[in-house]
Amino acid sequence: MSRYRVEIARRATKALAGLPRQEQQRVRAAIDLLADNPRPPGCTKLTGEDNTYRVRVGVYRIVYEVFDDRLVIHVVRIGHRRDIYKG
Repeated sequence: MSRYRVEIARRATKALAGLPRQEQQRVRAAIDLLADNPRPPGCTKLTGEDNTYRVRVGVYRIVYEVFDDRLVIHVVRIGHRRDIYKG
C-alpha cells in the first residue's frame, strides 16, 4: 500500500497553530497517520461531498479530502467541533 502525500490548506495551518500545544501534537499525529491510512476506523464521510471525510481528535475535528488517483490527502479545515462546520 502506497503512502499518501498530505497537503494542509493555509487556513488549516493557521487553525492548527492556534490550538494549545498539547492538542497541536495530537492533531499532527492524527494527520501523520492519515498518510498511511486515509480512511481510518472512526472516520466519517461527509454527506453531500464526494471525497471529503472527517476524523475526531478529542473535541477537535480534521476535515480532509482524499484523492486516490493522485495519492494525495488535502486537509481543508481543523477546528473545535462547535465551529468546524460553519462556513
